[in-house]
Amino acid sequence: MQVKICGITNLDDALAALAYGADALGFILAPLSPRYIHPEKVFDIIEKLPAFITTVGVFTSGSDADIRTIINFCGLDRVQFHGTFSRETLELFAMEAIQVLKIKDASSLEQFKPAPARALLLDTYDEKMAGGSGICFDWELAIAAKQFGSIILAGGLTPDNIQEAIQKVHPYGVDVSSGVELKKGKKDRQKLRKFIELAKDHSSAASK
Repeated sequence: MQVKICGITNLDDALAALAYGADALGFILAPLSPRYIHPEKVFDIIEKLPAFITTVGVFTSGSDADIRTIINFCGLDRVQFHGTFSRETLELFAMEAIQVLKIKDASSLEQFKPAPARALLLDTYDEKMAGGSGICFDWELAIAAKQFGSIILAGGLTPDNIQEAIQKVHPYGVDVSSGVELKKGKKDRQKLRKFIELAKDHSSAASK
């Protein structure tokens, strides 16, 4: 099970997540987010990370040129489009892209138009927040979304429900931010460790 810890704002949390077994780290590059991190700080963190860790920049807006500049400057491996972006933009970044689908109800799937991307991340629809709401959606819809390709399950995941979510959906990966926080932008080490261990333990047991 691939585990992405999102909303990383400092090196200590990044290194702790990796020590506990995380596979990917997400950095929120949306200035209005309470978990926003400046590109220069992202660069400082990434240059201190060990090899073979996937780093993801989360964008809610921006021109193609600006996004490419930030990706190159920070040394990011993937770009997560967590906003309204044109199909042309998604296609331009296809080899690096994680396309986000915000799930409200069944109509979210009916109206969805998949674009070339490495994976599809499912998050809970919230009219006031781009992400990090800490609210779950109907996981039956996540199962249905697997028709579009590899999915990363997000939205309201916590140490208390991660194994149930994996058992029901069997996603390619899981993504958590608010579910392992002490406060916005700062991770709770106990929750962080428990979340990753439970996700990894469940997937390991299921494969035997």
